[in-house]
Amino acid sequence: MSNTFLTRWLTGLIFAAVIFGIIVFASPLALAAVIALIAAGGIWEYNNIVFGKGFFIEKIEGTIFAIVIPLVICFGSTQLALAVLAFCILTTFIMFLGSVKEANFDVMTVAKVIFGLMYIPFLLSHFILLRNLDQGVLWVLFVLVLAFAGDITALYIGKYFGKHKLIPLISPGKTVEGTVGLVLGSTVACLIFSYYGFPGVSLVKVGILAFIGSIIGQLGDLSESAIKRNYGLKDASSLLPGHGGLMDRLDCLLFIAPFVYYYRIYVIG
Repeated sequence: MSNTFLTRWLTGLIFAAVIFGIIVFASPLALAAVIALIAAGGIWEYNNIVFGKGFFIEKIEGTIFAIVIPLVICFGSTQLALAVLAFCILTTFIMFLGSVKEANFDVMTVAKVIFGLMYIPFLLSHFILLRNLDQGVLWVLFVLVLAFAGDITALYIGKYFGKHKLIPLISPGKTVEGTVGLVLGSTVACLIFSYYGFPGVSLVKVGILAFIGSIIGQLGDLSESAIKRNYGLKDASSLLPGHGGLMDRLDCLLFIAPFVYYYRIYVIG
């Protein structure tokens, strides 16, 4: 157990240092390129989960869309981003019609591709939208603080005090006590971060953002777990030692980033 935790910490620290450097020092375009690469990696894992072997065309489509969507969101307007999403959906269906054979006629392959591109590259691209806001670097870091402060708190609260399973059918390791620790850890960490990073923003609004955001992040984690459990898997891949795959690290972020972005736009202003 100790080796597992040590591996998890080492991988997490290296990953966090790299991401921190990119967010703080890289240009918005460089961040968009990194997001595109991460989205492509996430789609690769997703495709392996939902398609298994074969389905070469669908996997190629998903990978291309995963790269295109973040870059378009970086360079274009909201209208252009919607146009590209519509084009991706149309293309997926058209490609399916051209490859239909009696032996593999299953329209669910289209649904899997479309869900994948909405779930991973589209939601993940909200990091780019956050980065383009005023004080965008700090808002991106805020998302990471919200996610990882809660994750660390939940890990140790759940390990030492967790007794009541949260949703064992989806995620056997999560406990009610760990989730309470997650919400408290995220909220406290975000309030401290906001006090120094956003002195002009109401701490009440930040507290509400962190409280709801931590719950939404946990739901994102459970949603990714549900996908894996549906296919009998524990981890998305073994890419990140001690953590599983990229999807296992993106799970909560995919839900938190859009929530923080729209809260910042429509509530904080």
